Amino acid sequence: MKVEGFVAKLREAETIGELFRILAENGAPLAELDGSRFLIVVEGDFEGRKFWTEINGERANQALGDAMLNSSSFPFKCKRPYTGGNVIFVSFDDIEVEKFLVAYRDPDYGMFYIVEKGEAKEITGEEYEKLKGEMPEFQIKGMSEEQMDMMGAFFG
Repeated sequence: MKVEGFVAKLREAETIGELFRILAENGAPLAELDGSRFLIVVEGDFEGRKFWTEINGERANQALGDAMLNSSSFPFKCKRPYTGGNVIFVSFDDIEVEKFLVAYRDPDYGMFYIVEKGEAKEITGEEYEKLKGEMPEFQIKGMSEEQMDMMGAFFG
């Protein structure tokens, strides 16, 4: 599937639960797009109700840190007014651990996964909460010093 097709499918969601279901049906949390594998991260809101992605119990933007700068991000709007967010594609090749947890969440609901050796398996919320403390530290390749220098020069 192409990245554009993946993003277009997200636009069909009319609820947060439906958004999470569309993600799962299309391979998330790990999806193969344009011949490469990606960790799929989403964040945004549905009519003021926030949704986000967690990695090992931590908000994805915190867990990914500088690696977010190396990732592709696409905004999306859904069918209902004031709904949408961003989908972020993190290259699976940049992930340096073999085991981690991913959750797609809102204040009351979630879909939970364990990723082990490149394969994702859905788990319960209770399993997710229990396993959070047992996971190795999530590590992802950050930007090299040269890339950081170039960014500094670009942003002044």
